[in-house]
Amino acid sequence: MSSTLLTKAPVAGRDAPAPGPALAAAMLGFALITLDTSVVNVALPAIGTDLRAGMSGLQWVVDAYTLAFAALLLSSGALADRVGASRAYGAGVVVFTLASAACGLAPGLPGLLAARTVQGVAAAVMLPASLALVREAYGDPGRRARAVSLWAAGGTVAVALGPVAGGALTTAWSWRGIFFINLPLGLLALALLTRVARSERRPAALDLPGQLTAMTALGALTFAAIEGGTEGRWALGIAVAAFGAFLLIEARRRQPMVPLGLFRNTTVAVAAGSANSVAFYGMIFVFGLFFQQVLGLSALGAGLMFLPMTGLLAGVNILSARVAARYGARLPIVLGQAVAVAGLLGLLTVDADSSRVAQALLLVPLALGAGFSLPPLIAAMMEAVPAERAGTAAGLLNAIRQTAGALAIAVFGSLAARDLEAALRTSLLISAGLLALTTLASLRLPRRAGMP
Repeated sequence: MSSTLLTKAPVAGRDAPAPGPALAAAMLGFALITLDTSVVNVALPAIGTDLRAGMSGLQWVVDAYTLAFAALLLSSGALADRVGASRAYGAGVVVFTLASAACGLAPGLPGLLAARTVQGVAAAVMLPASLALVREAYGDPGRRARAVSLWAAGGTVAVALGPVAGGALTTAWSWRGIFFINLPLGLLALALLTRVARSERRPAALDLPGQLTAMTALGALTFAAIEGGTEGRWALGIAVAAFGAFLLIEARRRQPMVPLGLFRNTTVAVAAGSANSVAFYGMIFVFGLFFQQVLGLSALGAGLMFLPMTGLLAGVNILSARVAARYGARLPIVLGQAVAVAGLLGLLTVDADSSRVAQALLLVPLALGAGFSLPPLIAAMMEAVPAERAGTAAGLLNAIRQTAGALAIAVFGSLAARDLEAALRTSLLISAGLLALTTLASLRLPRRAGMP
């Protein structure tokens, strides 16, 4: 994500257009992007039955979107700068909406996976452009900060509503409804965009060799985790070679897509953010299958099981920011991760005979911990890099978090293909172990890191 997204914003004058439509369009686009990371999970059994897809196919339904999104997020901010944020956003919304229609109309699994990949590409273009629209619309720093908070809240609410919306649409209509619902929302975002001033074009370097090798490495690594066997071993070798090439390219370029020096002071924040994604997205995936395939719940019933967990996210994010402002980032980071670890260990008691209410409530500590630790983690990473690298660091952290979530689904789904209940416990232990390690590592963070 280009640093200009975080450092440049025009000063609003008397003749400047009202910023409301820009904020509404940006919020709606960001909500669409994040909704598609969570809405699909509870529809997976229905997709598998209708399209005759096995576990690996269902894993790709989720990861085709997530990987394309994560890989292209590394350079999409520069693209938004080059063509102008409003143009990039408009193009992204159009492609995303058309790809959503293609998902809903897909006659088979290959068509669905292709359309999901295009959705991910469009989402990667939309995300930095949506944030740039907000930055450009609000010249006053105070109003801009509040607008960015609202923009972020839109994504949080979408993540919270995703499982319930997906379950309701799948039960009342069809799994295809989770994609068709994007069409009117995409058209509304485009209508709002017509009332937004056209963005300036700004020079920004594109790193195509770095982008291609990053995509190859991420795609091959996920293929190896999902497919396994001889093909998986070949894919793993390709992933290692592509990652080595990526490091060489980035080390030698004058304007690299990912300056390797960024990792010098951000290792703990990146690792903790990744562990956070593994636990949160991995558990939604596995429990979504567990609720339907083991407990026999409908898609709507499975979505409602997640409601106590996801419904608290927005409030926890806000509370975390206030705690970090008063006590520094380290306290909420460590406390949040510790609560998430306790929640994961508590979920080890869940089985087919557990009370449904108890199962839903036992998911809550994971959400509380993940939601409490993530905002100060992002703030700590921003504090650890120079101001001119803030946008790049934000894009890098989000890309790595999305990749971690995709790999968690790949690994946990492969385990679930053998024995879902055993996979549930193994996945819980893996997630708890990773978060426990990053909790200990987070004790090394500066006490006041991330303070405004």
